[in-house]
Amino acid sequence: MLCARGGQKLRPFLCAQVSGFHSSKPGLAPRSFFGVEDFVDDDNSRPYTYQKGKKSKNPNKHVSFKQRTVAYMEPFTLDVFISKRFVSASITHRVTCKQVAVAGTNSKDIKAVLKSRSDIPACLSVGQILSDRAREADVYTASYTPRDRDKFEGKIRAVVQSLIDNGIDIKVYLD
Repeated sequence: MLCARGGQKLRPFLCAQVSGFHSSKPGLAPRSFFGVEDFVDDDNSRPYTYQKGKKSKNPNKHVSFKQRTVAYMEPFTLDVFISKRFVSASITHRVTCKQVAVAGTNSKDIKAVLKSRSDIPACLSVGQILSDRAREADVYTASYTPRDRDKFEGKIRAVVQSLIDNGIDIKVYLD
C-alpha cells in the first residue's frame, strides 16, 4: 500500500486493515505485532500458528501409489502410550482421525481390578480390553509404527501381543 505524508513523495510501507473497537470503519495499523506475521502461512490460512509444517523443496516430486493409498488400504492405526503411572492405547481411523476404540489403566473400571497400573499384567489387560472394544466397532486389523524414542520391547510389545492374541491383526512397521 502506498501512503503519503504532507507534500512528501509516496513511500511504500506495510500496513494492514484493522477495524476500530466501536466503529464500523476500518483503520490502518502496522501489520507487525511481536512478529506474528512470521508465523502466518503463505496463504494466511493458519494465523498465530507457531509450528510451520514442512513444505516440500520440490512440489512436483513424484508421490508413489503406496504413499497415496496407504491411508485407505490400512485405515486404522494403533497408538500406545506408556508412562510411569499408567498405560493407554487407542485405535484411530487415519482418514477421519476419529478414535474407534480406547483403553487405559487410568479409567475407573480397570483401576479397581489391577494391583499396579503400569506393569506387564496391566499392559496385557489393556490389550485385551482394547481388542474387545475394537471388535465391537468392527475393526479387525490395524497398523503400528513405534515412535522414534520407543523400542518395540517390554510393555509396548505386551500390549501389541495381547491384541494379536485376542483376534486383532496388527501389522508392525519397524525401521
